[in-house]
Amino acid sequence: MHASCLCGSVTWDIDAPVESMSDCHCSVCRKTHGTAFATYVMAPADELSIQGREHIVRFDSSPDFYRNFCGGCGSVVPGATFDGSVFLPAGNFDSDPGGRLEAHWFVRSTPSWYTITDTRPRFETFPPGFPTPLAPDEPRDDGAAPICGSCQCNAVAFESTEQAMICRHCHCTRCRKARSAAHASNLVVPIGGFRFTRGEHHLTTYKVPDAQFFTQAFCHTCGSPMPRVDTARGFVVVPMGSLDADPGVRLDNHIFVGSKAPWFNITDSLPQFDKQQPM
Repeated sequence: MHASCLCGSVTWDIDAPVESMSDCHCSVCRKTHGTAFATYVMAPADELSIQGREHIVRFDSSPDFYRNFCGGCGSVVPGATFDGSVFLPAGNFDSDPGGRLEAHWFVRSTPSWYTITDTRPRFETFPPGFPTPLAPDEPRDDGAAPICGSCQCNAVAFESTEQAMICRHCHCTRCRKARSAAHASNLVVPIGGFRFTRGEHHLTTYKVPDAQFFTQAFCHTCGSPMPRVDTARGFVVVPMGSLDADPGVRLDNHIFVGSKAPWFNITDSLPQFDKQQPM
């Protein structure tokens, strides 16, 4: 099975069945991926082959755990191992890895704007058999605006004084690669009420060469997806996993479900659009 980051600088192959495909809702995963949850699979570490290691940046997300990301585009790439197995982000696979979602981890940290709607087993923290020390998982709320957020390392922070114009999940291939997840969850705010309150100089952006608009902005220290300011269209795209408080809005719909990952099932009742939402 083959996988890659958004820009293609880092690629990896795994020559073994994957297992333990699960969604993790912890605050670190949300910040790292910019989404409501991250989806990982596990596979034997000695069966993993990685190309482009020179492009990988390591961030120590806790004293006993680290995350890797591509320094060129910000996609999460394989990193930490556990008992001989490596954690692989499911959103980057180019084909169906064969696994299916088994459980939810860290449901105690599920954000207020997201609701779990399937019947898979749920664990408050790690499931049994993972004696990994718990990292601090406390919510941040250091902004006064209705919409505020920050990256995982806290170098970058932002706020918007205006409410969201749109709030939705996107299942397109680019979003899945960029966020290394089942889908992106974004809200869009008017550009006039948005500002970075610190650390804007820590941002790196990557625009997909053949895309008209698609660009990923991320913190170059921790790799967390950050808001992308679209001056041409007058709005800002905010990854909802970066939020530090309840934005006061809820998700409206799913778009590009025609590109949905084969291992992910939509179980909520939100409207679904095969491509873009009709205007």
